[in-house]
Amino acid sequence: MLGIRSSFGHRPANASIAAFSNDQLVNKLGLNSMYTVLTAAYNLQYENSASSAYGEMTPEKMVALVRQQTFIDPASFVDDPSSTWHRQTATALERPKNLVIILEESLGAGFVGSLGGIGVTPEIDKLAKEGLWFSHLYATGTRSARGIEAVISGFPPSPSRSVLKLGLAQQNFITLASILKQNDYDTQFIYGGESHFDNMAGFFLASGFDRVTDENDYENPEFRGTWGVSDEDLLDRVDQELMRSSANPQFILAFTSSNHAPFEFPDDTIELHDAEKNTVNNAVKYADYAIGQFFNKVRTRPYWDNSLFLIVADHDDRVHGAALVPINKFHIPGLIIGPGIEARIYDKPASHIDLIPTLLDVLGITSTHPIIGHNLRQLPADFAGRAMMQYDNNYAYMSGNDVIILIPEKEPQQFSYVNAELIQTPLDKELAEVARAHILWPMYAYRERKYLSQP
Repeated sequence: MLGIRSSFGHRPANASIAAFSNDQLVNKLGLNSMYTVLTAAYNLQYENSASSAYGEMTPEKMVALVRQQTFIDPASFVDDPSSTWHRQTATALERPKNLVIILEESLGAGFVGSLGGIGVTPEIDKLAKEGLWFSHLYATGTRSARGIEAVISGFPPSPSRSVLKLGLAQQNFITLASILKQNDYDTQFIYGGESHFDNMAGFFLASGFDRVTDENDYENPEFRGTWGVSDEDLLDRVDQELMRSSANPQFILAFTSSNHAPFEFPDDTIELHDAEKNTVNNAVKYADYAIGQFFNKVRTRPYWDNSLFLIVADHDDRVHGAALVPINKFHIPGLIIGPGIEARIYDKPASHIDLIPTLLDVLGITSTHPIIGHNLRQLPADFAGRAMMQYDNNYAYMSGNDVIILIPEKEPQQFSYVNAELIQTPLDKELAEVARAHILWPMYAYRERKYLSQP
């Protein structure tokens, strides 16, 4: 049993438990060679082509369809027609700003009052009126690794495991951190739990992050539960880091954990929504309370005038349903807020993968990268919106209210998404081909190394 877990800790050991450096050679020196070989062999099963399940398509056609749906000027793409690398020119001319992404654990729209939920997020509902609020934002998957993958790298969902765990993505994989480092940002990941979970530490340190903070780095936290320190402790740490004097702007990815079973949080912080304390509704209300406390504090800080914040969920809680893809359970909140951000609502379907291009534009950063998400500030007026979702082996491609669902070894099906229900409609073969290109493209880009930093 000890041999299987390789750890006395809360979670089994994985390669990331030895990751402390940006140098991958140093990180691998701490691993048993047999473990490394067996792990690599095991992971090969996740790196096969998706074509066998979803059909064949030539790389030329696939890349052409994916490029077409980005609405990027063809002249902005690099010379290689087999990749999506392109030059994104910022429309804003801003001075360098700190960027903080607060990635909220399991916070679906069903909890959020302003999105039609039960209303246990009064603080986020208030903040939504002060920034760029995405009222129809959809997660790419149902697990934290999939949400992290999309938010930090803009990588779409694939039939494989998240790139956080795939071998070819463990060095120089494009992330927002790697892009910002090229613009002289200091970059770090702050978590309240164990950073080796889902191979986060290993992936981040190899992909543009300078530092990783986890539960072992908190001195005398106010509260510590099964999943680590509380969201208040986490966000206090974010505030402390932003208060440190630095010549460079800072990028911080903070990942919360209080809203995770067994739903532990400090006493006497909120008026409970449910009579029993340790429930998901109460945990969400506490997570929302921590957000409110954080923003009350940061508005008084000297860094406030020079900072930008994104609040977004990684996925919903316990995604389930009888539909081929329960789209309503992929609906999540998203908000960009900070001084100078106009208060408005983006009310068309949008995806996790759209956040990086949008943030780069708001920050005024021009860069070259392969991310296929949309800059939501620069789209045609008649664009209906788009989102991509993976549910087990099923894949949904949403274009406006039209949804193509791809099922392994079966013909595509099309639906209209109305009042949170899928109503089957005749198949638009062209849209089905676009959807198929987008489920095939991620693993093609991964295998052919089209998502690694250019030399």
